[in-house]
Amino acid sequence: MNDNDSKLSLQGKTALITGAAHRIGATIARHLHQRGANIVVHYRKSLQAAEQLQAELHVERPDSVSLVQADINKTDSLPRLAGEAAARWGGLDILINNASTFYPTEVGEVTEMQWDDLIGTNLKAPFFLSQASTPYLRETQGTIINIVDIHAERPLKAYPVYSMAKAGLVMMTRALASELGPDIRVNAIAPGAILWPEHEMDEETRLKIISRTFLKKQGDPSDIARAVLYLIDAAYVSGQVLTVDGGRSINS
Repeated sequence: MNDNDSKLSLQGKTALITGAAHRIGATIARHLHQRGANIVVHYRKSLQAAEQLQAELHVERPDSVSLVQADINKTDSLPRLAGEAAARWGGLDILINNASTFYPTEVGEVTEMQWDDLIGTNLKAPFFLSQASTPYLRETQGTIINIVDIHAERPLKAYPVYSMAKAGLVMMTRALASELGPDIRVNAIAPGAILWPEHEMDEETRLKIISRTFLKKQGDPSDIARAVLYLIDAAYVSGQVLTVDGGRSINS
């Protein structure tokens, strides 16, 4: 953490983070909690991980983390998710659409179920959760931050549906910034090589990816969390995508 990070206080603010039980979502939760925010941790199946994160953060500050379960692909659950998050501490200031599904879908073998899952989790759910959260965020002059992907700009081979979904999320970021301003700011973060996929990836592929960055190293989830803190604090930034990838996306 740097000196600028420590100046941002989120005391009394409430943040809803989807998919926050583990990986990047959990790291974002820790950073926002450290700045004083109350955290609503959304999870689908990872109850144990969510409870562990809650217990960890409650050691630092009791009664500051709430857990909400929902399958975000079930659109009718999203108003409840937003409503419970806002009701817990009397308002909602920050929505972070972080939950995502990621797996290959080779053309010729894509099923409608895979399409619905990848588009649903990465695009449809963020839109309808943002829509459900809008009345609460308007009251607080709040902000929405979407976690997109550098492959929204350059498609990832064998991942066409995922890449298209994230490209849609980039456009959603810009469209909602236009629709919801001036009351609500909407931005996105596009991570590069931060965490490897949960399914197997060989060492040669990892080294190749790292070699294409200008910084010649893998990033860390804390790099994304610091980007989130910046966008929360950046009062004159809306409709933008902040790329955090060590320069990989512009390395031809």
